Formats: sequence, C-alpha cells, structure tokens
Amino acid sequence: MSSTHSKPRVAVIGTGGTISSIAVDSLDVLDYPDVSRKMKPAEVVDRTQELARFADIVSINFREVGSTAIGPADWLELLQLIHATEAQDGGFAGYVILHGTSTLEETAYFLNLTLKIKPTVVLVGAQRPASAVSTEGPMNLLAAVRTAIEPKAQGLGVLVVMNDEIQAAREVTKVSTYRVNTFRTPDFGVLGQVDGDQVVIYRHPVRKHTVDTVFDVAGLKALPRVDIAYAYAGADDVAIEAYVGAGARGLVSAGLPPGIPPPLQSAAFERAVAKGVVVVQASRGGAGRVARRKYLRDKHIVASDNLNAQKCRILLMLALTVTQDPEVVQSYFELY
Repeated sequence: MSSTHSKPRVAVIGTGGTISSIAVDSLDVLDYPDVSRKMKPAEVVDRTQELARFADIVSINFREVGSTAIGPADWLELLQLIHATEAQDGGFAGYVILHGTSTLEETAYFLNLTLKIKPTVVLVGAQRPASAVSTEGPMNLLAAVRTAIEPKAQGLGVLVVMNDEIQAAREVTKVSTYRVNTFRTPDFGVLGQVDGDQVVIYRHPVRKHTVDTVFDVAGLKALPRVDIAYAYAGADDVAIEAYVGAGARGLVSAGLPPGIPPPLQSAAFERAVAKGVVVVQASRGGAGRVARRKYLRDKHIVASDNLNAQKCRILLMLALTVTQDPEVVQSYFELY
C-alpha cells in the first residue's frame, strides 16, 4: 500500500512505559509504576495534537508494560513486528517506539544490531508519567517524530531521542533514576539536537549497524543465555559458577575499572573459558575503553571496547547465534 499523503507517515509502536502511564494523582511521580494504567499508543498520540503538523501517525499496539518486564523474547517479537509492518506497507518515513526508560537502551541496541530496514527508528520515553504536572512526554514524542522524518537523521542507526537530544543506540545509557536528562553518552556526547526551528546533526557514528551487520535472527524464538557478573571488592566465584551451571553460553565480566575482575572471579572466568563459554571483559566504570591487553589475549577473553556490560550482553548473545569462536566474537566487538 503506497501513500499519497503530502505529509510523511510515521508508525508509532507502543510498548508501555512512563510515557504512556496514567497515575491516580498529578503529583505521583514515584509510585505510578505499580498503580498506573498504561495507554495504548493511539491515546498517547491523541494527547499531542501538534504531531499532526509534521506527520500522519499510524499507531500500532505491541505491549502495555513497564520496561522492567521487557527482555529478549520481546525484542525478537518487536523486531518481527517492525519487519512485517515494513514488508506489508513500506510507506513509512520512520518508526517511533514508545518505551520505558529502564531497559530502553537495551532494546535500542538490540534493534540497532538486527533491524534490516532503511527508515529511521527512534526510541522515546519519559521520566514523568503522562498524568504528572510538567510531564516531558509530549515534547519528547514530538522531537522523536521530527527526528524520524528528518533526512539528515537517516543512516545513523537506531536513535534515542529525549530531552531534545539525539543519541546513538550503541552509545547512550541511562545515568539518573529520576532526572529528565537521564540519557547520556559518556565518552562522546550527543549526535544532535531537536530545536524549535530544525533538527540539527553534529556527528555520525562510525560503527556498523542495522542492514550492515551479520546478525539475522528473524527466525529465532530465543537468544543464547548470557549473564553478567558484577565485580566488587572481595567478589568470589559463586555467581559465575552458578551461571555456568545454569547453561550460560556467554558471560560478561563487569570488572573493576579499567576492566579487571577480583582474583576469585578471574579464576572462575578462566575455568568457564576452558568449558567453551565465551567471556567478555567489560568495566563497571560506565565510560572508557577496555583494551585487549596481553592477559585477555592469552586467556582467549574478549575485550568490550567501550560498551557497558548490558550492551556487551546483547552483542554477545547475537554473536553466539553465529559463532562460539572468541576471536571472531572479538572482531564483532571492534565492528559493532
């Protein structure tokens, strides 16, 4: 079905989250995750009439949950939904996904590595529910739609747009529990901004994404199990042994900066590698690159580059759908 509309068409897919939450009181910005109702995307769109100035919106239902309830199975279904929508229609200038902020960066990075479509895909959320005084949700949604239809934003991979800032799915992370400027890119900063007069792009990511990755998971019902072991002073091997016993095919070490686990954890990771488990060494520090120093090379442990632990888990899960060879996995961490 082709479009004859003069305005671009944007698909808005609802997953739930704070941006779609209606609490019992306009001052409730704390307890609403437990007691609010979640609006369908059409209702969220109807509350922002200004969207019609920029695009024709098609609302698509997917989930109505908080993002703490969204995981790999949902990612695979969401990917299938977007691909099916594009195959059946093909007339969308862009896609906007309403999402809770807790796992937004993870959904965004998964889609960044697996989507095989050309239109821009933007994830957007809010820190205050739609019912709250001064909710930022409508302005965030408006900025997301404007970015999704902006020609200069094409080819940048999956984007996260909140607080008038455009950020890359690979790089962005949530850094604050409640503040509206919670999404930051620690090492590099924003890609661009959404201002009153225009969408401005200042830099382009260089890592491969979407149609240029090797990952084709369209037929999968589940992803390989990968767990994260967090480092702290005196951490032992109990969690790592439990993950391996539970069938983990990969492990991520959220090590002490600059990417070093305590001795008992380190020994456990080496034992896991000997059993065929792929281990990625990351840092709990939140910024900076983990280099593949001699120890990691000698022990066949993958270095995370500058991905945080939760993003490492996603890339490793996808890598394990292709290979169990740590050297090939390492090449993916340098490409994507």
